[in-house]
Amino acid sequence: MPFKNRILICDDEEGVRESLRLILEKDYNLIFANSGEMCLEMLQCEKEINLVLIDIKMPKINGIEVMREIKKTYPGLPIIVVTGYKSSEIAQEATEAGACEYIVKPFDSKELIKCINIHII
Repeated sequence: MPFKNRILICDDEEGVRESLRLILEKDYNLIFANSGEMCLEMLQCEKEINLVLIDIKMPKINGIEVMREIKKTYPGLPIIVVTGYKSSEIAQEATEAGACEYIVKPFDSKELIKCINIHII
């Protein structure tokens, strides 16, 4: 069986997690978190995560704060923001926090896969 890169998907909306699962499960090994806290816990527990897909607007800890924490411990880990909020201010803040890409929902699945393949480690 060929090696599959592992992607941690962090989004508080089940529908978004399910959509990403359907698009990506054939080509990637997927792990899911439904909160920022869970995302950080999973990064500590799981081995060999190659990329994180994260939402910005989540309860308690938002995606920007989670990205800052991730970058402290895993500075080389690529993070792609997938959010419903199209804002140049939020996009800039996400980039400053460590995001390598900023994709707005609804997204094109081919573009998402292309973006993942460019950044995955």
